[in-house]
Amino acid sequence: MTRHFVLGNGTILVGMDRFGQVKDFFYPYVGQENHVNGKTHKLGIWVDGKFSWLTDWQPNSKYKHESLVTDIHYERDGIEITFNDAVHPEKNVLIREVKVRNKTTANKDFRLFFHQQFEISEANLGDTVYYNPIIKSLIHYKGKRNFLMNGCVGNGKSRKGITEYATGLVGEYGREGTYKDAEDGTLSNNPIEHGSVDSTASLHFNVSPGSEKEVCFWICVGEKYQEIAALNEWVLKQKPKKLILEIEEHWKKWVNRTDFKYPKLSKDVIDLFKRSLLIINTQVDKGGSIIASSDSEMLHLRKDTYSYMWPRDGALIARSLDRAGYQEITGQFFTFCSRRITDEGYLFHKYRPDGSLGSSWHSWLKHGHIQLPIQEDEIALVLDALWKHFQQHGKEDKIKPLLDSFIRKAADFMLGFMDPKTGLPNESYDLWEEKLGIHTFTCSTVYAGFQAAANFEEHFGDKKKADQYRKAAEKVKKAILKYLWDEERGYFLKMVYYDGDVMKKDYTLDMSSAYGVFQFGVLDSDDDKIKRSFDACLNQLQLKTEVGGLARYQNDYYYKIDENTPGNPWFITTLWLAEYYIHRAYNEEMLKPAIEIFKWVAKHKLSTGVLSEQLHPHDGSPVSVAPLTWSHAGFVIAINKYLERLDNLGVCKMCNPPKMK
Repeated sequence: MTRHFVLGNGTILVGMDRFGQVKDFFYPYVGQENHVNGKTHKLGIWVDGKFSWLTDWQPNSKYKHESLVTDIHYERDGIEITFNDAVHPEKNVLIREVKVRNKTTANKDFRLFFHQQFEISEANLGDTVYYNPIIKSLIHYKGKRNFLMNGCVGNGKSRKGITEYATGLVGEYGREGTYKDAEDGTLSNNPIEHGSVDSTASLHFNVSPGSEKEVCFWICVGEKYQEIAALNEWVLKQKPKKLILEIEEHWKKWVNRTDFKYPKLSKDVIDLFKRSLLIINTQVDKGGSIIASSDSEMLHLRKDTYSYMWPRDGALIARSLDRAGYQEITGQFFTFCSRRITDEGYLFHKYRPDGSLGSSWHSWLKHGHIQLPIQEDEIALVLDALWKHFQQHGKEDKIKPLLDSFIRKAADFMLGFMDPKTGLPNESYDLWEEKLGIHTFTCSTVYAGFQAAANFEEHFGDKKKADQYRKAAEKVKKAILKYLWDEERGYFLKMVYYDGDVMKKDYTLDMSSAYGVFQFGVLDSDDDKIKRSFDACLNQLQLKTEVGGLARYQNDYYYKIDENTPGNPWFITTLWLAEYYIHRAYNEEMLKPAIEIFKWVAKHKLSTGVLSEQLHPHDGSPVSVAPLTWSHAGFVIAINKYLERLDNLGVCKMCNPPKMK
């Protein structure tokens, strides 16, 4: 379940495997309407009468430095092939530049094959594919979703377009697809097909000994024919090679616009910090949604994906972007949330990128009584992130409209969603979306949410409401220490819950409990209760394998591989430990354990810099989706906190220019 490459512009998002094969193509929302849906756009090559798919070659796969441009290098039998692929930041087009070098002593005839299998609007029904002889392009379409494929050999006046093409059925009447037509090196030139369809285009050229030839291919997407035809004309006029260079420069400027300094950090760690910012950006829709992951591979296992906007993930990812100085992106996220909040003041489990309600497994009932299907941490985390956003960037004109539309609604809901017996929040689902109860992590976020709401009220003038929220926060804090701290075991509980009228305790050791209490200000990281909780987590949740890292909680079953481990190692939980070390550091020496965790993360990234959700506990291979946006956000946050700590220690002033005020 990995996407080695993600390329996007806020309207389209393309996911590719390590071979450069397109596996996901989202439009017109990042994370919604996947028109490839995990199928594969194959790449083939014919050299002097011999055909092979590029999956038979072994690529060296990486991104170009500090950019969202792929750099996939193949070499075999004296032939070098390099793919540089990019999505234009403003135009809805995927551009693929291919360089073919002949290192042999003989002339070589080449044919490159580009295969497409779209499932437009996530259904392989009623699609049409045809060759348009007027603009010499292949076009797949259904309704308001139109895809145009074209290509050329060379960049000058003598450049040549598509040499041959094929359109056909796939999965019907025993047809495997037009990619089979490519394997003899010749395509049928069948001009049209409809139903469940695919297509293949080829570009033919000759390369003399020691020479190189440039080939380009592109996919334009739009709502109507006129739109994609105009995009195709624009690409031809601008020249694809020139566009690739411009896109590369665009992303280099974007990722370096804040003048960070990185003392004591290795090149691999610095590169991953920048790569994480770029990857996070691909997962953000122009409408403000931030999806958990665009990797659709798990669709074929669980019939659903991570391509939703969880307010929890979104709030934490927004914090990473705010800390790095990208407040224009996060401002849209908060507006998105303000438009989703219910009249009662809560946010649901998750949302589709267009703002509609996402799928859920949270019940509305418990023992025949109404139970809101929510995770209260998702409401509180957005409040907390919004205050920190305002504290850091201070734009009153952007925040003030949210005071009534979001801040007060959310805070007042939390006031009413309290257990009168304990002073804790009512039961809701946990951040891992598995259990109903009163969770230490959730309670800690509610404490921070109340503090954020009080801060807003103090700033904008309602001292009475500020005092009300502040008192509610203190009540939650006292209840956390009374009901969720276990003195005998020496750690914060995962949760308490009601079985009828009886409150019961869940003693499962959960990394989120230790992290939440100090991260959201309930207790300082130097408090003995925090230290004991983290010591317990290190003792029970740290994997004793060669891979290392920390599991989420004891006996975590999700994608569990080895019953002799507490669970698979997660990037986010291991980075929480780094944050703990950073918070406790009062000199440079105490920061070394955090730096070692940064190196561990960089060691276990994919060759392209993509971070998965989990790792195999023994071989370190990616488990579950990749990329997981939260993993990258966790890395960005931890690095920012490290730089802020250096600044606070006086070691490196202005290491982190957009630091918290």
